[in-house]
Amino acid sequence: MEPEHDIEATPATPADTPRGLRLLREIREHAARLGLSQIGVSDLELGDAEAHLVRWLEQGMHGRMEYMQRHGLARVRPRELLPGTLRVITARLDYLPPDAPPGWRAREWQRLQQPEQAVVSLYARGRDYHKVLRHKLAQLAGFIAERANPRVLRAFTDSAPVPEVALAARSGLGWRGRHSLLLRRDAGSMFFLGEIFTDLELPADAPIESHCGSCTRCIDMCPTRAIVAPYVVDARRCISYLTIELDGPIPEELRAPMGNRIYGCDDCQLVCPWNRFARRSPLPDFLPRHDLQQSTLLQLWEWDEQQFLQRTEGSAIRRIGWLRWRRNLAVALGNAGRATRAGDALAQAIDAALRAALPRAEPLLAEHIAWALRQLPGAGLSRAAPGP
Repeated sequence: MEPEHDIEATPATPADTPRGLRLLREIREHAARLGLSQIGVSDLELGDAEAHLVRWLEQGMHGRMEYMQRHGLARVRPRELLPGTLRVITARLDYLPPDAPPGWRAREWQRLQQPEQAVVSLYARGRDYHKVLRHKLAQLAGFIAERANPRVLRAFTDSAPVPEVALAARSGLGWRGRHSLLLRRDAGSMFFLGEIFTDLELPADAPIESHCGSCTRCIDMCPTRAIVAPYVVDARRCISYLTIELDGPIPEELRAPMGNRIYGCDDCQLVCPWNRFARRSPLPDFLPRHDLQQSTLLQLWEWDEQQFLQRTEGSAIRRIGWLRWRRNLAVALGNAGRATRAGDALAQAIDAALRAALPRAEPLLAEHIAWALRQLPGAGLSRAAPGP
């Protein structure tokens, strides 16, 4: 049976003190009791992370995520974010659902090939991970405060400009893969990251070497060619950005490659060989809710705004709001319609559902519905779909 957790200490450095080693061991043991999958400790030397960020921002690859530009270099300077910080405790939390079958990756690929199915990223099908991980890190920080009474101690879970992959790699939790996500040989990449900043001089863990070799499957598989170079993702082309972060119209040239993905995209992780070893979470929080692992596009299109709010309560999906949810579904329905033939029952159902929603749609949604209608077979022959 594969273990649920793999929290273990890495070899100590010569400067480690018995007190520091003992405290770190206690932190790891308590983290395991809380359900965290792994703990590491990073110093603040982040190598070329700053230069990488500068180039990425200069090229505008952050898209409309203005906060990335606004935070600037504070994102890779932990001392500026929280003065007095000497170490960052990094945490990994596996999120593959407990009920994921042995062939879960094959099943996910099959759903992507069924245009009428709605595909939500695995991480977003259950409870909002921010809530789960934030609570566990707060508990761990409380434990540390009782044991050591540090002057600087603060937990972060996507709540501040933290270079989480750079810190996690520095702390030995894994290495940065070519898709820019953290990878680990015995856990793949299906996990969340969180951090605790502190002034405790805990023994820092050593980084581990990359094991990507010459593999470029993640780059080759990306539907929108968003991984423009190894370790560089142009957010403006990434389906996760388009379906979650972007609050305006989705560029037309990127709509067809989105397929039936309506919230996020897992392709670069599904194709990664190391995710054969992704760990199933023991936490029920990450079990799918409201059949999101098997819903069709038309079933989700039937939700009204109140149903959307009720069924995404406590979910990461709620943050995109009703309008973006419908926008994403409209694009996916257009892509599904393109895969049908004129007169098919599915084509007729999509046509009827989109046209029924069009008169009351806000301008942003109306434009995407109009585009979707133009994708249906025979759209330009029998009755013209409305223009944008």
